[in-house]
Amino acid sequence: MEQVDLLILGAGAAGLFCAGSALRQGRRVMVIDHARDPGEKIRISGGGRCNFTNLASAPDRFLSRNPRFAASALARFTASDFVSLVDRAGIAWHEKTQGQLFCDGKATQITRMLLDRMRGADLRMQIRPQSVTHDGNGFVVNTEQGAIHAAQLVVATGGKSIPKIGATGIAYDIATRFGLRLVDTRAGLVPLTFAEQELALCRPLAGVSVKARISHRGGQFRDALLFTHRGLSGPVILQISSFWQPGDSLQIDLAPGHDVAADLKAARSGAGRASVSSILGRSLPTRLAAAICEEMGLAQARLADQPNTRLDAIGARVNRWQVRPVGTEGYRTAEVTLGGVDTRDLDARSMQARKVPGLFFIGECVDVTGWLGGYNFQWAWASADAAGRA
Repeated sequence: MEQVDLLILGAGAAGLFCAGSALRQGRRVMVIDHARDPGEKIRISGGGRCNFTNLASAPDRFLSRNPRFAASALARFTASDFVSLVDRAGIAWHEKTQGQLFCDGKATQITRMLLDRMRGADLRMQIRPQSVTHDGNGFVVNTEQGAIHAAQLVVATGGKSIPKIGATGIAYDIATRFGLRLVDTRAGLVPLTFAEQELALCRPLAGVSVKARISHRGGQFRDALLFTHRGLSGPVILQISSFWQPGDSLQIDLAPGHDVAADLKAARSGAGRASVSSILGRSLPTRLAAAICEEMGLAQARLADQPNTRLDAIGARVNRWQVRPVGTEGYRTAEVTLGGVDTRDLDARSMQARKVPGLFFIGECVDVTGWLGGYNFQWAWASADAAGRA
């Protein structure tokens, strides 16, 4: 049976980073993963350029049953700390909107940096853990290639999102095996789907994007919304999906910053002969304006012929669109998994299980989920560094 000081399950963002931090404590470290290549989620993130952190990272940008749990790790390893590593590696990067940092080149540069940082650790790919037990002196992980004994074990296997790259729920199985509680999991940062009534509008508009604002259950976002054949997507929808609960209705402002009813009334005196659709198209994409007018029986209607009550109804339809999603696209397209290992059973400074010394859970498998825009990577780095140092 092979012996190591620390065995890390998972060669994703959190696992690779944890290995590098643990090596600096003088540990013998092994990382195993069932995938062929390390850092698959890094490779596909940010359109292949990896949104590796967000300068606005703070506890209020994360969802958890205990919103303060992430504060300790995030304070001790900040976005600036990770940027310093990126700079030292000579990786060029740029800032997009809202503090999001991306590589100028390929996302694989980040994976290479993490692998260089953990040089000296034993990385083994295409090894699938079959069982995990404790023998009184440490943890025994059985694999198809033999058993591995480790004084300490870090679970960094992620959540259920994007199963096509190998995501599984093994972290939750291990947590349950050792008596840790779980918070119910569900897909997060995911497109929303609708029933036939709403799809009658969405399908013809598939591919149309509009700036929108949504506030729901404490989440408030203003960003692009994208109509799809199945419902709605785009950054603002992905963000609010983490707050949305089945059965909830959403109110969407499709023209934030515009009082559409007031704008139509003001235009009526000078452009009364114009169609309602053409004037509405000043605030919305042309196809969306036309679709809304057709839905309301105003496809060819002149603006001058519309009473205030009708213009108020159009304004409400645009600024306060009420929809009830029937679900999400699920883990297949979700960027993250909400819920996971209950933070009540973990020490916030070290990510160690309170009742199982030597067992750690980090990254996405923990009940800490960030907003869209690099926050989840920052949680991976911060939680991994906390465990690696411990």
